[in-house]
Amino acid sequence: MSYADNITTARRLAILLALYFSPGYTLNRSALRSQVELTGYITSSDKMAGEISWLTEVELVEPLAFDAVRLTDHGEDVALGRSQTSGVRRPSPGEINGTW
Repeated sequence: MSYADNITTARRLAILLALYFSPGYTLNRSALRSQVELTGYITSSDKMAGEISWLTEVELVEPLAFDAVRLTDHGEDVALGRSQTSGVRRPSPGEINGTW
C-alpha cells in the first residue's frame, strides 16, 4: 500500500470516528472537516466531498439535509473495529476509548 493510500484509509477512519463521537452521530461537512483536521489530516473541501461520497457509496455514512452526514450502523461497526471495509483503516487498540 502506498503512502497516499495509507493517508486515505486513515482519513476515512478519522471521519467515521468524528461522527461516532458526535451527538446524534451527525455533523455538517464543515464541522466534520474541522474535526478531521484536528487529527492532523488537513483536507480540502473537494477531498472531503470525495471522501463523503465514497463513504456514502459503501453505506458507512448517509447524507442528510443542510449538508450534514450521519454515521450508519455499518459505519459504527467499522469505526469501532467490529467489522472491516477495504479502503478504511482498522482502528488500533485504544484508539476508540472515548478520548479521541
